[in-house]
Formats: sequence, C-alpha cells, structure tokens
Amino acid sequence: MTKLKLGPLADDRPVKLTVELPAAIHRDLVAYAAALASETGGSPAAPEKLVAPMLARFMATDRAFTRAQRQGQNHGISKASA
Repeated sequence: MTKLKLGPLADDRPVKLTVELPAAIHRDLVAYAAALASETGGSPAAPEKLVAPMLARFMATDRAFTRAQRQGQNHGISKASA
C-alpha cells in the first residue's frame, strides 16, 4: 500500500462543527479510515475524526495559504497549530 497523507490521529480538544457531506464523501471517509487503520495497525477511526486532520493537512500544504500567513496577509486567517 502507498503511504497515506495522514498519520495517527491526535487526541485534541475538539470544537463542534456541523456539516453535511455527500454520501460519496462519507463512503470515502469510511474507506480511508479502514486504510489508515490497516497502515497504522489500529482500529478504524470514526469518519468524523478524519475531517480535521485532513483539513489541517490540506491547509498546511496549500502554498498560497501558508505564504499569506507568513506575510501577515491573513484577512482573518488564524495560525492554528496542526
């Protein structure tokens, strides 16, 4: 199996956020959780536990976003630790 972009999930204090996802996205999250569990040797995480690390990874690898943060052009963008 190829290396997944996410590693083990951190146990962090959550902030509640409610979103609606298409069924296909939910199915993919369930499949990703199974693949991650297989790679890390754990049990599959609940799909909702994957959303925050995936968003954090997406934002961390968005060059324009990180450049704007470094330059102080955040326009309401906070420098949250991922």
